[in-house]
Amino acid sequence: MAAVPATALAAGMLWFFRDPEREIAQGRVISPADGVVQSIMPWKDGRTRVAIFMSPLNVHVNRAPLAGTVTSVEHVPGGFVPAFNKESENNERVVWHFDTELGDIEMVQIAGAVARRIVPYTEQGAKVEQGERIGLIRFGSRVDLYLPEGVEVDVEVGQPTTAGVTRLDRD
Repeated sequence: MAAVPATALAAGMLWFFRDPEREIAQGRVISPADGVVQSIMPWKDGRTRVAIFMSPLNVHVNRAPLAGTVTSVEHVPGGFVPAFNKESENNERVVWHFDTELGDIEMVQIAGAVARRIVPYTEQGAKVEQGERIGLIRFGSRVDLYLPEGVEVDVEVGQPTTAGVTRLDRD
C-alpha cells in the first residue's frame, strides 16, 4: 500500500524536473524562463526589467536569453518569501552577467518560498549560445531580465513565456 504514494511522489518529481527539448526561436532576446510576465519596469539607469514568475507547474530549467560570454555568476544569500511578493527582492538569488552583442545583459534567478535551491549549470568565462540551458531553480520562483536602454519590450504583463521560444524584444 505504501508503494502507491511513493510512486505518485516519484512521478511528480520526474514531471516537475522535466527538461524538454526546444526549437530555439530567432530574435535578439528570448525568454530565459517558462512562466508568466509578472511586471515590466523601467529602471533608473535606462534599462527595463522584465520579471517572469514561474509557478510550480512550469519547466524550471532556465536558458541563455542571448549568445555571449558569462562574465559573472554570483550567489547572493537571502530569504525565501513567495516570488510574486514585493519582499522577494530580498530573496536568495543568483545574478548572471552576459557580454553580448547588445552589451552587458543582467539576469537574476530568484528563489521563492518553496524553491530553496538555484543550480547554475555553467561558470564565469563560459561561452553560451542563445537558448542554451544555464541553470535550474528548484520548485519555482522568478527570473528577472534587465534589457539595455533602447531595447523595446514586445511582451505584456500576464503573457505566458516559454524559455528559448518566446521573443521578449521588438526589432
